[in-house]
Amino acid sequence: MKFYGKRIPMHKIYLDNNSTTQVDPEVVQAMLPYFSEYYGNPSNLHSFGRDAKEVLELAREQVARLINARPEEIIFTSSGTESDNLAVVGTYKANMNRGSNLIISAFEHSAVYYAANYLKKWHNADIVKLPLDQHGIASPLELSKAITDKTVLVSVMYVNNEIGTIEPIQRLAHIAHQVGAYFHTDAVAAAGKIPIDVKALEVDLLTISSHKIHGPKGVGALYVKPDVDIQSVLYGGLQEHGLRPGTENLAGIVGFGKAAEIAKRDLSTGVPEKIKVLRDYLQEEFEKKIPDIKINGHPFERVCNILNISVAYVEGEALLMNLDLEGIAVSSGSACSTGKADVSHVLKAIGVEDKYINSPVRMSLDKNNTKEEIDYTIDTMVKIVERLRTISPLWKPKK
Repeated sequence: MKFYGKRIPMHKIYLDNNSTTQVDPEVVQAMLPYFSEYYGNPSNLHSFGRDAKEVLELAREQVARLINARPEEIIFTSSGTESDNLAVVGTYKANMNRGSNLIISAFEHSAVYYAANYLKKWHNADIVKLPLDQHGIASPLELSKAITDKTVLVSVMYVNNEIGTIEPIQRLAHIAHQVGAYFHTDAVAAAGKIPIDVKALEVDLLTISSHKIHGPKGVGALYVKPDVDIQSVLYGGLQEHGLRPGTENLAGIVGFGKAAEIAKRDLSTGVPEKIKVLRDYLQEEFEKKIPDIKINGHPFERVCNILNISVAYVEGEALLMNLDLEGIAVSSGSACSTGKADVSHVLKAIGVEDKYINSPVRMSLDKNNTKEEIDYTIDTMVKIVERLRTISPLWKPKK
């Protein structure tokens, strides 16, 4: 790897697992035969196709078990984004005769947000954004006020991918069903972190993604309850119950299935609890050693691996770049497009005050992180913040 004149850091620490995860070695081994040895098309009736179909359906069972669904309720797609698009656009378009109202939370992933915008622009959908409290919780009371008998679909993500807040999905779904609306949740940031039971949650549609649970990129899944009226948003063959045409990515799906199996195993053996211990230690040390920081998200109702903090009087992009130079990979709530920084829509939605809103840092851990890595991150972060604040015209240290 080239660093173009910059020094090569002594450490390489990955704390950006909500962006993507390292593929598990067990997953790699499971996938390898399906690139060259077993390469049949699952839609063919000959032996090559039948062998491919058999492992495809095994993977479907593995993914289904992760969320307590039936295999026939799982539709494989290319990503969480495609699954969200299919859920939002496919369900809305199949039910436009019932109404035009679509409710989403104010901090949905862009895959839901832009799908809703498409429906507004081209199909006159009436989009209502559900407000959130300061911790990022979507209130069932607010949904009760917003929903009508013209509401076709409500989509609220199970866990926010930036701040980690866990939403009261079962209560929200119950309210949607009272007026005959469908309920979708993007559970990409929840899968593998907390148990998911689609029956207990009472959801009609649920999205998960392979590469967020140590599987390969390029594979996602959508759970679709049998009585949901939904149509495909792509056109072609009849694969995946006619909802997702195109030859299935067999090797990727095999990897997704294995990753789902491992994720379910990890949930049962206490892996999330071990990650939470490291995350809480990281937070406690930051709170002790760095003055004037803010923890974004719910203090308790959040997943085990996310720590989103804002550091007052420090530019977020500068903080990220300096951490990267020290070998620590994290992400920010801010996105840069054509050289212009934009404030995180998530932090806007929960009303983060001005002095904190431009400097969020999301650290997302996984089972591969160690205490030694966390200790190094703490020490490095403290030094970087101190250095950046010395050149900030707004920082006034307390005496």
